[in-house]
Amino acid sequence: MSHFKYMKEINNLTRMDENIKGPLPRWQKKCLETSNPSINLSINSSRKVTSASFTNINTTTTTTVAATTTITTTTTTGKTPIKKNDTRNKKTPSKNTKKSPSRTSCTPAKTPSGGDRFIPSRSTTNFDLGYYKIQQQTNIEKDDEKIDNESPSKREMQRLMGENLHGGDITQMRVLSYQNKAPAPPEGYQNPLRVVYSQSKTPASVKASTRYIPQTPDRILDAPEIVDDYYLNLIDWSESNILAVALGANVYLWNAGTGTIEQLFELESNDYVCSVAWIQEGPYLAVGNTTGNTELWDCSQTKRVRVMNGHAARVGSLSWNSHILTSGCRAGQIVHHDVRQRDHVISTINAHAQEVCGLKWSPDGKYLASGGNDNMLQIWPPMSGQNHAHTQPLYSLNQHQAAVKALAWCPWQNNILASGGGTADRTIRFWNCNTGACLNTVDTKSQVCSLLWSTTYKEIVSGHGYAQNQLTIWKYPAMTKVAELTGHSSRVLHLAMSPDGTTILSAGADETLRLWKCFQPDPHKKKDTSEMKSVASRLKQSIR
Repeated sequence: MSHFKYMKEINNLTRMDENIKGPLPRWQKKCLETSNPSINLSINSSRKVTSASFTNINTTTTTTVAATTTITTTTTTGKTPIKKNDTRNKKTPSKNTKKSPSRTSCTPAKTPSGGDRFIPSRSTTNFDLGYYKIQQQTNIEKDDEKIDNESPSKREMQRLMGENLHGGDITQMRVLSYQNKAPAPPEGYQNPLRVVYSQSKTPASVKASTRYIPQTPDRILDAPEIVDDYYLNLIDWSESNILAVALGANVYLWNAGTGTIEQLFELESNDYVCSVAWIQEGPYLAVGNTTGNTELWDCSQTKRVRVMNGHAARVGSLSWNSHILTSGCRAGQIVHHDVRQRDHVISTINAHAQEVCGLKWSPDGKYLASGGNDNMLQIWPPMSGQNHAHTQPLYSLNQHQAAVKALAWCPWQNNILASGGGTADRTIRFWNCNTGACLNTVDTKSQVCSLLWSTTYKEIVSGHGYAQNQLTIWKYPAMTKVAELTGHSSRVLHLAMSPDGTTILSAGADETLRLWKCFQPDPHKKKDTSEMKSVASRLKQSIR
């Protein structure tokens, strides 16, 4: 019997045709309220009495039935009173025919077309492009360094490929396109945030350069038998627009204005020219050779003026400071020559442990920079009241990890020096010679053979070796690449700039000289440069 009783209980629990025990569903309550308004009224009044009594209990410790009744009457006149004449025909809010004020037809539309302009149009939206741009934005910080090191030609090729694949410039495409344009503001309306947003615009000084830089040389000259030696300095461009080039044992003069070429001299036996340097003004050219002598030539008369000794090894670097000619040799010595005196050697300094391959006086004559194959960069102060350097360096800088040949002084800030390292270093460093601090370092990924500052723009040019053998134009001080000029099949050994500052000449180990017109002045911003006038040298009558 117990078994049958158990089965009966299970059947009673699982039967679905009987009424479910529990509170009434909400729809049944609403039906009862609409069909029996009297019941609804009584239920509401009872609820109000109950709530009022609870309120009275919370506020006072002792209450009476009369107080409760009074509170009941006061609560019925609250913020939402019940209309007595509508109690019989009361309907739920969902069935009321009255619409909310926001949906009434009398409300004017906010936009001219009556729609919301912030709803995107799916038919004109490229979701694949939107996803790509979002992913690109998340990875942009990781790729910043990689993008900065890419060459401008490679970035241009990537841009053209993107336009062909996507049908336009992907950077200008929108992630979403909207159905309606934004409505025009009322006449005379002024945006109060206009001042805030106008202050965040990029200033004109840091906008990208838009000038045209030719990627091919303006002219190519042959340079047969040029010595492929990183440590020599074989070209120099004078203020009278004459280029001096040392090719083996010969020195040639090329007039850039007329295009004429003249051989200055030829050395005898196995001797070859190691360095050339023009005086700041005048026709005098200093030439260093392998015997340790420095010769001074008057190129206007094709005549050798004097021969100055002082070195026991080849003279690979020369630099002028007024009437003082400074020379550096393979033994690491620096000698100052006063070309006005019979006894020309006025100072000899043991500057480096190995060959002096870079030597430059600052434009104001305040500092002398020397770089050596011992990876050292020395900054020398001048003697008080003299045009030659002190015997003790002001700063000895050892941050470079290879030979320091490329040296260049900033033309508009005389205390800023740029230096470049060899194959094991590959960096360009900028120094404040007033403090000895390194201001910036740039890894160029290749050997730095030479450096030149532009006098037209705030830019610097570097000549490189393996692997691209290119000239790179950098924006200073951001050191972003403006352009890369390729064409040499071997490393770029030397750089020289024309007197007007518009043309760079590069001498490569491929025995070619290439002229690049990369600093043409902007006609809208720069005034036309006047023609150069020949200036008679003040030293013409004093050189012995």
